[in-house]
Amino acid sequence: MIEWGQGESPGRLTLRTPAKVNLGLRLVGQRADGYHLIESVFVPIDLYDEIELAWHAGPDAIQFSLEFAADCELPLGLSDVTAGPDNLVVRAAEAFRETSGQAGTLEIRLRKRIPAGAGLGGGSSDAGAVLAGLARLAGTDSPDSDALAAMALQLGADVPYFLAPEPAFVSGIGEQIEPIDSLPSFALVIANPGISVATAEVYRVADLLRDSLTEPEAGSTMRAISRLRGGVADQAPVLADLLVNDLEPAATRLCPPIGRLLGRLKEAGALSVVMSGSGGTVFGVFPDREAAEMAAKVLRVNVNTKEVQVSGGIMPHEAFIRVTRTLSDFQV
Repeated sequence: MIEWGQGESPGRLTLRTPAKVNLGLRLVGQRADGYHLIESVFVPIDLYDEIELAWHAGPDAIQFSLEFAADCELPLGLSDVTAGPDNLVVRAAEAFRETSGQAGTLEIRLRKRIPAGAGLGGGSSDAGAVLAGLARLAGTDSPDSDALAAMALQLGADVPYFLAPEPAFVSGIGEQIEPIDSLPSFALVIANPGISVATAEVYRVADLLRDSLTEPEAGSTMRAISRLRGGVADQAPVLADLLVNDLEPAATRLCPPIGRLLGRLKEAGALSVVMSGSGGTVFGVFPDREAAEMAAKVLRVNVNTKEVQVSGGIMPHEAFIRVTRTLSDFQV
């Protein structure tokens, strides 16, 4: 247990917490408790939230503050993020304190840039960063890596990945993580037609459509990754094999503008397009940054955000279009 003298502080950390995209997402089964088994490739991108952590002597308390970054271009769903006790960051901090027995006052400041409810893992990234950051502050008094991973999984299926975000093959319900070395960086245009789709509803509809899904061929994801790592000259057919999201038909049925935006990305010259996670963010892979910038300009002119039709489980917000890139390695 960390001990502090009067006025002493064990340290302060400022962390960057990246969003992620899914390079494909296949449904390969379902557990008895209802959780779906997946195969996916998670890759961090250069879009971040920021978290400041400070632990010091004082009453046992968590002081949490939330703000939206001044340069935040992505308003989607941010109004749904609150600073209350249900925020995943607060729950992560409480779980760590309970498991580790650490005393004192913990201050957390979260500066949001990643939109909520967009399939980019923003909340899970923040929670994973808090657990990893508190472990760094606790030093030798921190719970071991297995206990940390168990805490993360209790918070959400994606949270274990964000304890150390890097390109990885992810399976199970999200807790089985195999890092992928030497994956090339891709220029992306990420876009959202201005909607936040309820994950549970997407999975419910996906279950109804399951008979129409193509069964993934065993090992197909890692074979595609191996070809990309090997520097294949023509990436388009390899990406087409890899970028398959079994939740996409359900999401586009719930919200047709997702499908229309996928089409617009393809028309703008993307090598391949796919929805990230459970949506509604989609992205296109482009040959280079210049091609991605040109495509983004075309999309910003042509995408009519007012055509989004609102139905059950979908919340309208301002659309966003952003050029980004995948990160082959990530440093906080």
